[in-house]
Amino acid sequence: MDLPVMPPVKPMLAKPVASIPPDMQYEAKWDGFRAVVFRDGAEVELGSRTGRPLTRYFPELVEALRERLPHRCVVDGEIVVAREGHLDFDALTERIHPADSRVRMLAQKTPASFVVFDLLALADASLLDVPLSDRRALLERELSGVTPPVHLAPATTDRAVAEQWFQRYEGAGLDGVIAKPLSLPYRPDQRVMFKIKHERTADVVVAGYRFHKSGPVVGSLLLGLYDDRGALQHVGVSAAFPMKRRAELVEELEPLRMEDAAGHPWAAWSDEVAHETARLPGAPSRWSGKKDLSWVPLRPERVAEVAYDHMENGVRFRHTVRLRRWRPDRTPESCTYEQLDEPVRYDLAEILGSPD
Repeated sequence: MDLPVMPPVKPMLAKPVASIPPDMQYEAKWDGFRAVVFRDGAEVELGSRTGRPLTRYFPELVEALRERLPHRCVVDGEIVVAREGHLDFDALTERIHPADSRVRMLAQKTPASFVVFDLLALADASLLDVPLSDRRALLERELSGVTPPVHLAPATTDRAVAEQWFQRYEGAGLDGVIAKPLSLPYRPDQRVMFKIKHERTADVVVAGYRFHKSGPVVGSLLLGLYDDRGALQHVGVSAAFPMKRRAELVEELEPLRMEDAAGHPWAAWSDEVAHETARLPGAPSRWSGKKDLSWVPLRPERVAEVAYDHMENGVRFRHTVRLRRWRPDRTPESCTYEQLDEPVRYDLAEILGSPD
């Protein structure tokens, strides 16, 4: 491979802001695996956000990108899996598997798509120092008429349209809007774009915690919601605390600490089979590897208000949530899924403009 921009390249990043800024290019924020794709004739390589190769996990995309991208180019985009008109991040994570036979089986069962939103190089020219507005014009020219599973990401400079996207696209599994200055050159691994994400609040049960890697202070709080059967389901964690607060939390939660998990709603957490029918902390995962997943059980009596941006398949928080305050006025039993906002369903095909 001999391109003007060579792998590995860490993609350009975004920093969070509270509202959509004016006078920029706006795109949907895709919920998938960020990837920079390098194509030099028959050679295709997919690099992850960290620069590590993703190529072997998406053989169906390698072939599609070889057929649909310009002969020699470098593009930035997002690998996604769409099911029933909606992005499915859980199905996407299953694609990262060490067994080649399983990778190829999943390539047939849950094929991925690639959404392109930037152009870093074309033929013999590096475009890293070219303004975004010019890169976008070239990208639209080169991908005019491109067919699935490769898509050109919709973009607009109309802030009112971006506001509509922010409200509507969440129902298709997207989680916000990205704003990019029109004069922006491509700056790998720098937070020079802006992301605007949905933020909501929910009351949750604090049912345990994990210790911080530095010592006997709280690393993360384990959070739960009751389902319609009255079972407490593990829905995520809150982990962003100053070190002083981590120590304070240990003291605050000490009266609720249990000697062991016997009698706790998540007592079966160490049983791999139990995870098939309930959401429990410590689920076996190829992402966790040999990481210590043990936790300190608490009597599920403390309620907290947390801020979250997105629910994954309506059953768990997609990202780490932010602790806002304790809610002594709320009972644990009132912390149910029913309190959560349900985004209006929106067909992904209407965003990408063709069936997926």
